[in-house]
Amino acid sequence: MSSPLLPHHCSHLGQFDAGNPLAERKTRLAIVLTLLMMVAEIVGGWYFNSMALLADGWHMSSHALALGLTMLAYAMARRYAGDARFSFGAWRFEVLGSYTSALLLLGVAVLMLVESAQRLLAPSPIRYDEAIVVAIIGLLVNLACAWLLRDEHHHDHGHEHGHDHHHHHDMNLRAAYLHVLADAATSVLAIVALFAGRLWGAAWLDPVMGVVGGVLVGSWSIGLLRQSGRTLLDAEMDAPVVAEIREVIAASPIAAQILDLHVWQVGRGRYACILSLLAAEAVSADFFRQQLQIHEELVHITVEVRTA
Repeated sequence: MSSPLLPHHCSHLGQFDAGNPLAERKTRLAIVLTLLMMVAEIVGGWYFNSMALLADGWHMSSHALALGLTMLAYAMARRYAGDARFSFGAWRFEVLGSYTSALLLLGVAVLMLVESAQRLLAPSPIRYDEAIVVAIIGLLVNLACAWLLRDEHHHDHGHEHGHDHHHHHDMNLRAAYLHVLADAATSVLAIVALFAGRLWGAAWLDPVMGVVGGVLVGSWSIGLLRQSGRTLLDAEMDAPVVAEIREVIAASPIAAQILDLHVWQVGRGRYACILSLLAAEAVSADFFRQQLQIHEELVHITVEVRTA
């Protein structure tokens, strides 16, 4: 038999789409800083003939693109938050934005690698002094953006039960935070290459660092594709909450066997589940649903109980 969803769980459903206003404000400021520095580095890399600086500028553009799509996704999620067509809210706009960003960034990575290879085969003189100044400013901007986003990356909500908090992060903001750190690393590589070229004549290091930057963008894009793709495809059956559901049923005072279990993500750190059980004695579905309520990430629970 089955029973209706408890009102306590229904009250959570509007929370997925509310967004995070503080995160949005920080993200908006980070976008402005990044766009200004991105233009400066791309123009400077082209004008001063530094592939490392140009690669760092393109790398910063990938960060700006990811954040821009995140902001758009937030806006779409808010706009359609009350739309009845979306059974579990419009949160997946954010995931779709993340996935789209990753696809576009793969193209940026390929362009960076091709351009760097061309510079390796046909080197040209570099204006080191000017390029170094621009690269150092780029590094400072990257560090400033990382500082802006740090709280969103490290913040955890308190829970009375232990489980992996990783899934409670905003997927896009977490990726943006890690990407800013990668941007900073690329800026350091560009500065090292430019100083090496200026002091010891190792001009070949400049396009080599461009290759490294392209690899960084590509690897980050692939990682984001995998992460967001898993969510879009509901590949969540290895999430920690699945093991927690199994533990609750195994520890139940009324013996029950799991016949069928489906879990999928419906928000940041929020999951829905459908659970079919074979119980040793007659019991209502509410009995098991109430036991699962201790896991606050489960916001929509459907339980079906059959008697052996």
